[in-house]
Amino acid sequence: MPSEPVIYIFFGLIASGKSFLAERFAAERGLPYFNSDRLRKELAGIAPTERRPDGIGLGIYTPELSAKTYQTMLARAEELLQNGAAGVILDGSYSIAAGRSEVRRLAERLGARPLFILCSCSEAETKRRLELRAKDPNAVSDGRWEIFVRQRETFAQPDELPPELLLRLDTEAVPEILLKKIKLHRQTEK
Repeated sequence: MPSEPVIYIFFGLIASGKSFLAERFAAERGLPYFNSDRLRKELAGIAPTERRPDGIGLGIYTPELSAKTYQTMLARAEELLQNGAAGVILDGSYSIAAGRSEVRRLAERLGARPLFILCSCSEAETKRRLELRAKDPNAVSDGRWEIFVRQRETFAQPDELPPELLLRLDTEAVPEILLKKIKLHRQTEK
């Protein structure tokens, strides 16, 4: 009997390493991967690497486009899971409990299991990563220090998630070790 499909949700503050780790995990597991930054730009009709340093809540970062981005990620995940995918990977901030609850409701409706992977790192590492990203012409995220500061103030910690659905990772560790932790967490919770 096949095991239940899994929705892996890599979430956290900007520059926390969630996208780097989610992409590696997707490649390793051969699972479909949805990134909120890429999808937001797709919905806005612009290239993934086009820089959009819009202010908080402005331009392509309005609450309306943000909501549409996350709803589209869920719709695409639902379609794949309904068609037999073993799992999907969602990569976004999921900074409010309501957004995380939507993923849980989708998982319940589809008979899937959600695993929320909260990625974090030190403030010094965040700053270093943001500086590198600003110089990278292939970077997709428009995250900047002032956005990190605002997001840090408004990010709702995932206190609503039970331990079996939440894995906390310090992304300053070696990626291979982090990938093993995800695999081990999934195996122990079956």
